[in-house]
Amino acid sequence: MARLPPPPLKFLLHHPAHFIACGMGSGLSPFAPGTAGTAFAWLTFPLLRLYLDSDLALGIFLLLAFAVGVAACQITGRALGVVDHGAIVWDEIVPFWGVLLLTPPDFLWQLAAFLWFRFYDIVKPQPARFFDSQVKNGFGVMMDDVIAAGYTVLTLAVIKAVVDSLF
Repeated sequence: MARLPPPPLKFLLHHPAHFIACGMGSGLSPFAPGTAGTAFAWLTFPLLRLYLDSDLALGIFLLLAFAVGVAACQITGRALGVVDHGAIVWDEIVPFWGVLLLTPPDFLWQLAAFLWFRFYDIVKPQPARFFDSQVKNGFGVMMDDVIAAGYTVLTLAVIKAVVDSLF
């Protein structure tokens, strides 16, 4: 399937759901918007941590951001005429914030998390592929990336266990 061009800036500002779903503009990147959205999540995570300094507060925020994301992605996908348009990146942002919550705060661990998350988001191993191909609504849009986040955390845990056992 050919990649659709990003919508104009005017679209982003037309409705609050579009602003959220398009990652506050990061999804308007003409090149690799999913990667731009994930980078946006990585860059904004320290700000989240500044205001939500407990894991519980951040976890509650992420659950609310997921719920808002389901609605925002549904509304934005309908407006764009494509359920999971490339410009919709809130589905990358929220799950990657969750990954960063569970990742050691070291740059190399976070870089590994970024790369593994992008890998799993692109490859879409089951059940992510099911949600991507069969659940054509905001929930499906969000869930395939939540599953990619789960695979990322699992991969990092295995890598950490191996590294810890060697040293």
